[in-house]
Amino acid sequence: MITPDEFKAAFRLHPAGVALITADPSGTPIALTASSVSAVSADPPLVMFSVSVQSSSAEVLRRAETVVIHLLASHNVDLAVLGATSGVDRFADTGRWSRLSTGEPVFDDAHTWLRAQVLHRIDAGGSTVFVCTGIQARLAETASTDGLVYRNRTWHRVGADSVVELPQLVAG
Repeated sequence: MITPDEFKAAFRLHPAGVALITADPSGTPIALTASSVSAVSADPPLVMFSVSVQSSSAEVLRRAETVVIHLLASHNVDLAVLGATSGVDRFADTGRWSRLSTGEPVFDDAHTWLRAQVLHRIDAGGSTVFVCTGIQARLAETASTDGLVYRNRTWHRVGADSVVELPQLVAG
């Protein structure tokens, strides 16, 4: 079996999309940055993410019935940093966020967001995996915005200039 350090080193080099997850199950909103968000199914619209039990938001998030998953673009790197920084009031700047009519906090300048109902919470090692169904979305107005990924402990922009040309395959 590989060691935890080997496992972390392997995934440190694997780029992952970046999301900011918000919820408010008890009147005090929480936000955290996650690179574990993944689409599970389009029909029904299912999404999953995991959160370390060591996260300061983990216990509050376990009580949430709904969450907002902000899929971040490169111009949202400040939101990613905000959600990843410990010991700060992520909601101090009241001009950056608002509440949906259903009560969840949403950061208004996020590229795209999905409001989702939590269906399952699965304990997995030192994390909790959340499986959710999408119930509302605000989609990006343009697909030309560069994406944001996290790789090797740094933020990266992914856009049209990072497209890799496919090799020509020879039929054999």
